[in-house]
Amino acid sequence: MTALKQEKDFNIAIVGGGIAGLTLAIGLLRYNVPFRIYEAAVAFSEVGAGVAFSPNALRAMELLDPRIRAGFEKRATNNACADKCDTWFEHRFGMDITGRGKAGEKFYESKVGAAQGALHRAAFLDELVALMPKEVVSFNKKLYDIEETEAGVCLRFEDGSYAEASAVIGCDGVKSRVRRILLGEQDEAAYPQFTKKYAYRGLIPMNEAAAALGDDLARNSQMWHGHHGHLIAVPVGKGEFLNIVAYRTKHNGKWEDERWVVPSSKENMLQDFEAWGDQVKSILGLVKQPDLWALFDYPPAKTYYRGRTIAILGDAAHASTPHQASGAGMAVEDAYVLSTLLGSIDGSSKIEAAFYAYDSIRRGRTQKFVTTSRVAGEMYDFELDGIGDNLEAFRFNLGRRLKWIWEHKLEDDFGHALQALNDEQYF
Repeated sequence: MTALKQEKDFNIAIVGGGIAGLTLAIGLLRYNVPFRIYEAAVAFSEVGAGVAFSPNALRAMELLDPRIRAGFEKRATNNACADKCDTWFEHRFGMDITGRGKAGEKFYESKVGAAQGALHRAAFLDELVALMPKEVVSFNKKLYDIEETEAGVCLRFEDGSYAEASAVIGCDGVKSRVRRILLGEQDEAAYPQFTKKYAYRGLIPMNEAAAALGDDLARNSQMWHGHHGHLIAVPVGKGEFLNIVAYRTKHNGKWEDERWVVPSSKENMLQDFEAWGDQVKSILGLVKQPDLWALFDYPPAKTYYRGRTIAILGDAAHASTPHQASGAGMAVEDAYVLSTLLGSIDGSSKIEAAFYAYDSIRRGRTQKFVTTSRVAGEMYDFELDGIGDNLEAFRFNLGRRLKWIWEHKLEDDFGHALQALNDEQYF
Protein backbone atom coordinates (compact mmCIF):
# COMPACT_ATOMS: atom_id res chain seq x y z
CA MET A 1 0.00 0.00 0.00
CA THR A 2 1.35 3.46 -0.88
CA ALA A 3 2.05 5.71 2.09
CA LEU A 4 -0.11 8.79 2.49
CA LYS A 5 1.50 11.93 1.03
CA GLN A 6 0.46 14.19 3.90
CA GLU A 7 2.91 13.85 6.78
CA LYS A 8 1.28 13.81 10.21
CA ASP A 9 1.76 16.80 12.48
CA PHE A 10 3.02 14.63 15.35
CA ASN A 11 6.00 12.34 15.82
CA ILE A 12 6.61 9.12 17.76
CA ALA A 13 9.67 8.00 19.72
CA ILE A 14 10.07 4.22 19.63
CA VAL A 15 12.23 2.83 22.44
CA GLY A 16 13.69 -0.50 21.34
CA GLY A 17 14.78 -1.81 17.95
CA GLY A 18 13.81 -5.47 18.11
CA ILE A 19 11.01 -7.23 16.26
CA ALA A 20 8.33 -5.18 18.07
CA GLY A 21 9.94 -1.81 17.47
CA LEU A 22 10.80 -2.46 13.84
CA THR A 23 7.40 -3.83 12.84
CA LEU A 24 5.74 -0.84 14.50
CA ALA A 25 8.09 1.48 12.62
CA ILE A 26 7.34 -0.20 9.27
CA GLY A 27 3.64 0.26 9.98
CA LEU A 28 4.14 3.95 10.75
CA LEU A 29 6.11 4.39 7.52
CA ARG A 30 3.06 3.35 5.53
CA TYR A 31 1.05 6.22 7.01
CA ASN A 32 3.78 8.86 6.92
CA VAL A 33 3.83 9.11 10.71
CA PRO A 34 7.24 10.60 11.63
CA PHE A 35 9.21 8.55 14.16
CA ARG A 36 12.65 7.77 15.49
CA ILE A 37 13.88 4.51 17.02
CA TYR A 38 16.12 4.72 20.09
CA GLU A 39 18.05 1.48 20.61
CA ALA A 40 20.22 0.82 23.66
CA ALA A 41 22.65 -1.49 21.83
CA VAL A 42 25.31 -0.47 19.33
CA ALA A 43 23.44 -2.20 16.51
CA PHE A 44 20.20 -4.02 15.84
CA SER A 45 20.18 -7.40 17.58
CA GLU A 46 17.80 -10.05 18.88
CA VAL A 47 18.23 -12.33 21.88
CA GLY A 48 17.74 -16.04 21.23
CA ALA A 49 18.22 -18.39 18.30
CA GLY A 50 14.91 -19.43 16.79
CA VAL A 51 11.53 -17.75 16.50
CA ALA A 52 8.30 -19.29 15.20
CA PHE A 53 5.35 -17.59 13.57
CA SER A 54 1.91 -19.14 13.37
CA PRO A 55 -0.96 -18.27 10.99
CA ASN A 56 -2.21 -15.25 12.95
CA ALA A 57 1.24 -13.65 12.83
CA LEU A 58 1.60 -14.24 9.10
CA ARG A 59 -1.75 -12.54 8.51
CA ALA A 60 -0.58 -9.60 10.64
CA MET A 61 2.64 -9.34 8.59
CA GLU A 62 0.60 -9.22 5.38
CA LEU A 63 -1.66 -6.50 6.78
CA LEU A 64 1.28 -4.43 8.07
CA ASP A 65 3.33 -4.65 4.88
CA PRO A 66 3.41 -7.58 2.43
CA ARG A 67 7.18 -7.17 2.24
CA ILE A 68 7.46 -8.36 5.86
CA ARG A 69 5.77 -11.64 5.03
CA ALA A 70 7.84 -11.97 1.86
CA GLY A 71 11.01 -11.55 3.94
CA PHE A 72 9.79 -14.14 6.41
CA GLU A 73 9.00 -16.66 3.69
CA LYS A 74 12.40 -16.11 2.10
CA ARG A 75 14.11 -17.14 5.34
CA ALA A 76 11.63 -19.50 7.01
CA THR A 77 11.97 -23.25 7.43
CA ASN A 78 9.08 -25.67 7.68
CA ASN A 79 8.84 -29.39 8.22
CA ALA A 80 10.68 -31.34 5.52
CA CYS A 81 7.99 -33.96 4.87
CA ALA A 82 5.26 -32.76 2.52
CA ASP A 83 2.57 -34.50 4.56
CA LYS A 84 3.66 -32.57 7.67
CA CYS A 85 3.51 -29.04 6.28
CA ASP A 86 0.61 -28.22 8.63
CA THR A 87 2.02 -30.14 11.62
CA TRP A 88 2.92 -27.97 14.59
CA PHE A 89 4.67 -30.72 16.56
CA GLU A 90 4.81 -34.47 16.79
CA HIS A 91 4.46 -35.23 20.49
CA ARG A 92 6.46 -38.10 21.98
CA PHE A 93 7.30 -39.49 25.38
CA GLY A 94 10.71 -38.27 26.48
CA MET A 95 10.96 -40.94 29.16
CA ASP A 96 9.36 -44.24 30.07
CA ILE A 97 6.13 -43.60 31.96
CA THR A 98 4.58 -46.65 33.55
CA GLY A 99 1.15 -47.41 32.18
CA ARG A 100 1.39 -44.63 29.57
CA GLY A 101 4.17 -45.31 27.08
CA LYS A 102 7.84 -45.83 26.30
CA ALA A 103 10.44 -43.15 25.61
CA GLY A 104 10.33 -42.12 21.96
CA GLU A 105 6.78 -43.34 21.37
CA LYS A 106 4.60 -40.85 19.50
CA PHE A 107 1.24 -40.19 21.16
CA TYR A 108 -0.14 -37.12 19.36
CA GLU A 109 0.38 -34.84 16.35
CA SER A 110 -0.82 -31.24 16.69
CA LYS A 111 -1.96 -29.54 13.50
CA VAL A 112 -1.88 -25.83 12.66
CA GLY A 113 -4.10 -26.11 9.61
CA ALA A 114 -2.48 -23.13 7.83
CA ALA A 115 0.86 -21.54 6.95
CA GLN A 116 3.55 -21.43 9.64
CA GLY A 117 7.34 -21.51 9.93
CA ALA A 118 10.44 -20.88 12.02
CA LEU A 119 13.69 -19.04 11.40
CA HIS A 120 16.67 -17.47 13.09
CA ARG A 121 15.69 -14.32 14.97
CA ALA A 122 18.67 -12.51 13.49
CA ALA A 123 17.62 -13.49 9.96
CA PHE A 124 14.12 -12.10 10.45
CA LEU A 125 15.54 -8.93 12.00
CA ASP A 126 17.76 -8.48 8.94
CA GLU A 127 14.68 -8.59 6.72
CA LEU A 128 12.96 -5.93 8.84
CA VAL A 129 16.05 -3.70 8.92
CA ALA A 130 16.20 -3.83 5.12
CA LEU A 131 12.80 -2.09 5.04
CA MET A 132 13.92 0.77 7.28
CA PRO A 133 15.58 4.07 6.30
CA LYS A 134 18.93 4.22 8.09
CA GLU A 135 18.47 7.82 9.18
CA VAL A 136 15.56 7.05 11.56
CA VAL A 137 17.61 5.11 14.15
CA SER A 138 19.80 6.26 17.04
CA PHE A 139 21.98 3.61 18.71
CA ASN A 140 23.64 3.59 22.14
CA LYS A 141 20.56 5.26 23.63
CA LYS A 142 19.66 3.58 26.91
CA LEU A 143 16.56 5.23 28.35
CA TYR A 144 16.81 6.72 31.82
CA ASP A 145 13.59 8.71 32.22
CA ILE A 146 10.61 10.24 30.44
CA GLU A 147 9.33 13.70 31.28
CA GLU A 148 5.95 14.91 30.09
CA THR A 149 6.02 18.35 28.48
CA GLU A 150 3.44 20.71 27.07
CA ALA A 151 4.26 19.46 23.55
CA GLY A 152 4.53 15.76 24.46
CA VAL A 153 7.52 14.02 26.03
CA CYS A 154 11.21 14.49 26.64
CA LEU A 155 13.26 11.28 26.73
CA ARG A 156 16.43 11.38 28.79
CA PHE A 157 19.17 8.84 28.15
CA GLU A 158 21.96 7.52 30.34
CA ASP A 159 24.61 9.21 28.19
CA GLY A 160 23.17 12.60 29.18
CA SER A 161 21.46 13.30 25.87
CA TYR A 162 17.76 13.87 25.40
CA ALA A 163 15.13 13.77 22.66
CA GLU A 164 11.64 15.22 22.26
CA ALA A 165 8.56 13.71 20.65
CA SER A 166 4.79 13.97 20.70
CA ALA A 167 4.58 10.53 22.34
CA VAL A 168 6.75 7.53 23.19
CA ILE A 169 6.01 3.84 22.62
CA GLY A 170 8.03 1.36 24.63
CA CYS A 171 9.12 -1.70 22.63
CA ASP A 172 11.99 -2.39 24.99
CA GLY A 173 11.27 -5.98 25.93
CA VAL A 174 10.91 -7.98 29.11
CA LYS A 175 13.16 -5.60 31.10
CA SER A 176 11.26 -2.55 29.88
CA ARG A 177 12.19 0.78 31.38
CA VAL A 178 9.19 2.41 29.69
CA ARG A 179 6.83 -0.03 31.45
CA ARG A 180 8.28 0.90 34.87
CA ILE A 181 7.84 4.59 34.11
CA LEU A 182 4.30 4.03 32.85
CA LEU A 183 3.07 1.89 35.75
CA GLY A 184 5.22 3.37 38.51
CA GLU A 185 8.11 1.86 40.42
CA GLN A 186 5.79 0.70 43.23
CA ASP A 187 3.54 -1.37 40.97
CA GLU A 188 4.42 -5.07 41.14
CA ALA A 189 3.23 -5.46 37.56
CA ALA A 190 6.07 -3.18 36.46
CA TYR A 191 8.55 -6.01 37.05
CA PRO A 192 8.93 -9.42 35.39
CA GLN A 193 8.42 -12.54 37.50
CA PHE A 194 10.17 -15.90 37.37
CA THR A 195 7.87 -18.62 36.05
CA LYS A 196 9.58 -21.55 37.83
CA LYS A 197 10.87 -22.78 34.47
CA TYR A 198 14.29 -22.65 32.86
CA ALA A 199 15.64 -23.95 29.56
CA TYR A 200 18.85 -25.11 27.90
CA ARG A 201 19.24 -23.78 24.35
CA GLY A 202 21.48 -24.77 21.51
CA LEU A 203 21.85 -25.09 17.73
CA ILE A 204 22.94 -28.38 16.16
CA PRO A 205 24.10 -28.90 12.56
CA MET A 206 21.32 -30.79 10.82
CA ASN A 207 23.63 -33.47 9.44
CA GLU A 208 24.65 -34.40 13.01
CA ALA A 209 21.04 -34.36 14.23
CA ALA A 210 19.89 -36.55 11.33
CA ALA A 211 22.68 -39.03 12.01
CA ALA A 212 21.58 -39.28 15.65
CA LEU A 213 17.79 -39.32 15.21
CA GLY A 214 17.15 -40.19 11.58
CA ASP A 215 15.87 -37.80 8.93
CA ASP A 216 12.19 -38.02 9.88
CA LEU A 217 12.65 -36.95 13.49
CA ALA A 218 15.41 -34.42 12.83
CA ARG A 219 13.81 -32.61 9.89
CA ASN A 220 10.27 -32.33 11.28
CA SER A 221 9.34 -30.46 14.48
CA GLN A 222 9.30 -32.70 17.55
CA MET A 223 8.33 -32.28 21.20
CA TRP A 224 9.35 -34.85 23.81
CA HIS A 225 7.42 -34.79 27.10
CA GLY A 226 8.26 -36.06 30.56
CA HIS A 227 7.61 -35.34 34.20
CA HIS A 228 8.70 -31.77 35.00
CA GLY A 229 10.23 -31.08 31.62
CA HIS A 230 9.97 -31.18 27.84
CA LEU A 231 12.26 -30.72 24.85
CA ILE A 232 11.48 -29.18 21.48
CA ALA A 233 13.48 -29.59 18.26
CA VAL A 234 12.67 -27.30 15.32
CA PRO A 235 14.53 -27.08 11.99
CA VAL A 236 15.79 -23.57 11.11
CA GLY A 237 18.23 -22.00 8.68
CA LYS A 238 16.54 -23.56 5.65
CA GLY A 239 17.10 -26.96 7.21
CA GLU A 240 20.80 -26.51 7.95
CA PHE A 241 20.36 -26.45 11.74
CA LEU A 242 18.16 -27.92 14.44
CA ASN A 243 17.12 -25.49 17.16
CA ILE A 244 16.96 -27.25 20.53
CA VAL A 245 15.23 -25.97 23.67
CA ALA A 246 15.10 -28.27 26.71
CA TYR A 247 12.80 -27.09 29.52
CA ARG A 248 12.85 -28.04 33.19
CA THR A 249 10.94 -26.99 36.30
CA LYS A 250 12.88 -25.34 39.13
CA HIS A 251 11.24 -26.90 42.14
CA ASN A 252 12.09 -24.22 44.69
CA GLY A 253 10.45 -21.69 42.37
CA LYS A 254 13.27 -19.17 42.70
CA TRP A 255 15.89 -17.76 40.38
CA GLU A 256 18.84 -16.61 42.47
CA ASP A 257 21.22 -15.32 39.77
CA GLU A 258 20.86 -11.68 38.70
CA ARG A 259 21.67 -12.86 35.16
CA TRP A 260 18.83 -14.47 33.24
CA VAL A 261 21.13 -16.20 30.74
CA VAL A 262 24.09 -18.06 32.20
CA PRO A 263 26.66 -20.38 30.62
CA SER A 264 26.09 -24.03 31.41
CA SER A 265 27.78 -27.29 30.48
CA LYS A 266 26.83 -30.44 28.63
CA GLU A 267 27.45 -32.41 31.83
CA ASN A 268 24.96 -30.35 33.86
CA MET A 269 22.39 -30.50 31.09
CA LEU A 270 22.63 -34.27 30.71
CA GLN A 271 22.44 -34.71 34.47
CA ASP A 272 19.20 -32.71 34.43
CA PHE A 273 17.81 -35.22 31.92
CA GLU A 274 19.42 -38.39 33.26
CA ALA A 275 16.05 -40.15 33.69
CA TRP A 276 15.06 -39.47 30.08
CA GLY A 277 15.23 -41.76 27.04
CA ASP A 278 17.83 -42.34 24.37
CA GLN A 279 16.38 -39.93 21.80
CA VAL A 280 16.49 -36.99 24.21
CA LYS A 281 19.94 -37.89 25.52
CA SER A 282 21.38 -38.35 22.03
CA ILE A 283 20.14 -35.00 20.78
CA LEU A 284 21.25 -33.16 23.93
CA GLY A 285 24.64 -34.83 23.62
CA LEU A 286 25.18 -32.92 20.37
CA VAL A 287 24.77 -29.50 22.01
CA LYS A 288 28.37 -28.44 22.51
CA GLN A 289 28.00 -25.38 24.74
CA PRO A 290 24.47 -24.88 26.06
CA ASP A 291 23.24 -21.68 27.63
CA LEU A 292 20.80 -21.80 30.54
CA TRP A 293 17.87 -19.38 30.26
CA ALA A 294 15.56 -18.38 33.09
CA LEU A 295 12.00 -17.87 31.87
CA PHE A 296 10.26 -14.71 33.08
CA ASP A 297 6.93 -13.15 32.17
CA TYR A 298 4.96 -10.06 33.19
CA PRO A 299 2.01 -9.92 35.57
CA PRO A 300 -1.05 -8.28 33.99
CA ALA A 301 -0.74 -4.50 33.76
CA LYS A 302 -3.74 -2.32 34.54
CA THR A 303 -3.12 -0.36 31.34
CA TYR A 304 -0.88 -0.26 28.26
CA TYR A 305 -0.91 3.55 27.99
CA ARG A 306 -1.08 6.83 29.90
CA GLY A 307 -2.80 9.82 28.43
CA ARG A 308 -1.47 11.09 25.12
CA THR A 309 2.19 10.51 25.89
CA ILE A 310 3.19 6.89 26.70
CA ALA A 311 2.25 3.41 25.47
CA ILE A 312 3.88 -0.04 25.53
CA LEU A 313 3.88 -2.78 22.92
CA GLY A 314 5.18 -6.34 22.45
CA ASP A 315 7.15 -7.90 25.30
CA ALA A 316 7.22 -4.57 27.12
CA ALA A 317 3.45 -4.93 27.45
CA HIS A 318 2.98 -8.71 27.71
CA ALA A 319 6.23 -10.71 27.88
CA SER A 320 5.34 -14.39 28.10
CA THR A 321 6.88 -17.82 28.25
CA PRO A 322 7.52 -19.41 24.82
CA HIS A 323 5.23 -22.42 25.28
CA GLN A 324 2.64 -21.32 22.70
CA ALA A 325 5.24 -20.12 20.19
CA SER A 326 3.38 -16.88 19.45
CA GLY A 327 5.00 -14.19 21.57
CA ALA A 328 6.67 -12.47 18.61
CA GLY A 329 3.46 -12.92 16.65
CA MET A 330 1.53 -11.03 19.32
CA ALA A 331 3.99 -8.14 18.93
CA VAL A 332 3.35 -8.09 15.17
CA GLU A 333 -0.40 -8.00 15.84
CA ASP A 334 0.14 -5.11 18.27
CA ALA A 335 2.19 -3.26 15.67
CA TYR A 336 -0.50 -3.59 13.03
CA VAL A 337 -3.28 -2.33 15.30
CA LEU A 338 -1.38 0.59 16.84
CA SER A 339 0.35 1.80 13.68
CA THR A 340 -2.94 1.75 11.76
CA LEU A 341 -4.73 3.62 14.53
CA LEU A 342 -2.03 6.29 14.62
CA GLY A 343 -2.20 6.47 10.85
CA SER A 344 -5.96 7.02 11.06
CA ILE A 345 -5.91 10.10 13.27
CA ASP A 346 -5.60 13.63 11.91
CA GLY A 347 -3.52 15.27 14.61
CA SER A 348 -1.71 15.03 17.94
CA SER A 349 -4.88 15.81 19.85
CA LYS A 350 -6.14 12.33 18.94
CA ILE A 351 -3.09 10.34 20.11
CA GLU A 352 -4.75 9.55 23.43
CA ALA A 353 -7.80 8.26 21.59
CA ALA A 354 -5.56 5.99 19.49
CA PHE A 355 -3.79 4.70 22.61
CA TYR A 356 -7.12 4.09 24.32
CA ALA A 357 -8.45 2.13 21.33
CA TYR A 358 -5.25 0.06 21.14
CA ASP A 359 -5.39 -0.73 24.86
CA SER A 360 -9.07 -1.64 24.76
CA ILE A 361 -8.52 -4.15 21.94
CA ARG A 362 -5.10 -5.63 22.65
CA ARG A 363 -4.75 -5.86 26.44
CA GLY A 364 -7.32 -8.59 27.01
CA ARG A 365 -6.07 -10.88 24.23
CA THR A 366 -2.40 -10.51 25.07
CA GLN A 367 -2.82 -10.94 28.82
CA LYS A 368 -4.84 -14.09 28.18
CA PHE A 369 -1.92 -15.24 26.04
CA VAL A 370 0.56 -14.76 28.91
CA THR A 371 -1.63 -16.72 31.34
CA THR A 372 -2.41 -19.59 28.97
CA SER A 373 1.25 -19.88 27.96
CA ARG A 374 2.19 -20.61 31.57
CA VAL A 375 -0.55 -23.23 31.75
CA ALA A 376 0.67 -24.79 28.50
CA GLY A 377 4.14 -25.20 29.98
CA GLU A 378 2.70 -27.01 32.98
CA MET A 379 0.70 -29.28 30.69
CA TYR A 380 3.68 -30.13 28.47
CA ASP A 381 5.56 -31.13 31.64
CA PHE A 382 2.70 -33.35 32.85
CA GLU A 383 2.15 -31.05 35.83
CA LEU A 384 -1.25 -29.54 35.10
CA ASP A 385 -3.98 -30.33 37.62
CA GLY A 386 -6.71 -32.45 36.09
CA ILE A 387 -4.51 -33.62 33.20
CA GLY A 388 -1.09 -34.75 34.44
CA ASP A 389 0.07 -37.54 32.14
CA ASN A 390 -3.48 -38.55 31.18
CA LEU A 391 -3.07 -38.81 27.42
CA GLU A 392 -6.75 -38.57 26.56
CA ALA A 393 -7.09 -35.33 28.53
CA PHE A 394 -3.80 -34.05 27.10
CA ARG A 395 -4.89 -34.64 23.49
CA PHE A 396 -8.28 -33.08 24.10
CA ASN A 397 -6.76 -29.95 25.65
CA LEU A 398 -3.96 -29.44 23.14
CA GLY A 399 -6.27 -30.04 20.19
CA ARG A 400 -8.28 -26.98 21.21
CA ARG A 401 -6.14 -24.68 23.30
CA LEU A 402 -4.30 -22.86 20.49
CA LYS A 403 -7.16 -22.26 18.05
CA TRP A 404 -8.08 -18.93 19.63
CA ILE A 405 -4.54 -17.74 18.86
CA TRP A 406 -4.12 -19.16 15.37
CA GLU A 407 -7.61 -18.45 14.00
CA HIS A 408 -7.99 -14.91 15.33
CA LYS A 409 -9.43 -12.36 12.89
CA LEU A 410 -7.20 -9.34 13.28
CA GLU A 411 -9.26 -7.34 10.80
CA ASP A 412 -12.20 -7.58 13.20
CA ASP A 413 -9.96 -6.27 15.98
CA PHE A 414 -9.17 -3.20 13.96
CA GLY A 415 -12.83 -2.60 13.22
CA HIS A 416 -13.58 -2.62 16.94
CA ALA A 417 -10.57 -0.39 17.56
CA LEU A 418 -11.84 2.17 15.08
CA GLN A 419 -15.16 2.22 16.91
CA ALA A 420 -13.31 2.88 20.17
CA LEU A 421 -11.19 5.54 18.46
CA ASN A 422 -14.29 7.43 17.42
CA ASP A 423 -16.01 7.11 20.77
CA GLU A 424 -16.51 10.76 21.72
CA GLN A 425 -17.77 9.69 25.12
CA TYR A 426 -14.12 9.41 26.15
CA PHE A 427 -12.48 12.05 24.00
